[in-house]
Amino acid sequence: MKTKTRKPVAAVKSASKIPTKVDFEFYAPSASQVSLAGTFNKWSADKDLLKRGPDGRWKLSLALKPGRYEYRYSVDGNWQNDQRPVECVPNAFGSWNCVVEVR
Repeated sequence: MKTKTRKPVAAVKSASKIPTKVDFEFYAPSASQVSLAGTFNKWSADKDLLKRGPDGRWKLSLALKPGRYEYRYSVDGNWQNDQRPVECVPNAFGSWNCVVEVR
């Protein structure tokens, strides 16, 4: 008679579910507010605010689970794409969303 061996619950948990710190940055020295919206926060432009540094660079770090996320910045209420070279995909509004892939 064969017996099934069960793996302990902790061993079943995949390392791929562990969130990874992702850094976002936007240079806007004259902006009064910069936020980040995307599929990771249901496109809420009020949820993830970036913090301005003395050099005019706005920064935010998020812990994201592995996956593919689309995002854009809201700079004083105007949608902007990442200033760094990143992958972009068209959106339903005739513009582009940036893409970050967390592994």
